[in-house]
Amino acid sequence: MILQFDHISLFVSDLEKSKTFFSQVLELYEIPRPAFDFPGAWFQLAPNVQLHLIAGREKPAIETGSRKNHFAVLVKDIFEAEQKAKDFGLTYVGPKRRPDGAWQLFIADPDGHYIEFSTPL
Repeated sequence: MILQFDHISLFVSDLEKSKTFFSQVLELYEIPRPAFDFPGAWFQLAPNVQLHLIAGREKPAIETGSRKNHFAVLVKDIFEAEQKAKDFGLTYVGPKRRPDGAWQLFIADPDGHYIEFSTPL
């Protein structure tokens, strides 16, 4: 039934601030977006996987400050990701070891959505 994972969408309050976060902090590449009748931006997240930002959020993210709602990406160096969070003055939790031995770090985007950075086992 499912062919592959396609994209993640995040509802954001300040599109330009979010675009800066995802392009400079996560170093994602912005890709062309169809001419929808609402503002947004698309980024390449991984091969064949995109991140879609949809502008217009007026209320806070669900449970701001919680890691319960998040998506995760693998990184080579968890401490490099932590340093980037520090350099940009971002809210983050970790790094800490998971029970299986991998490292994980949670970084909040401008709307309070958390992205988990983890290392491969």
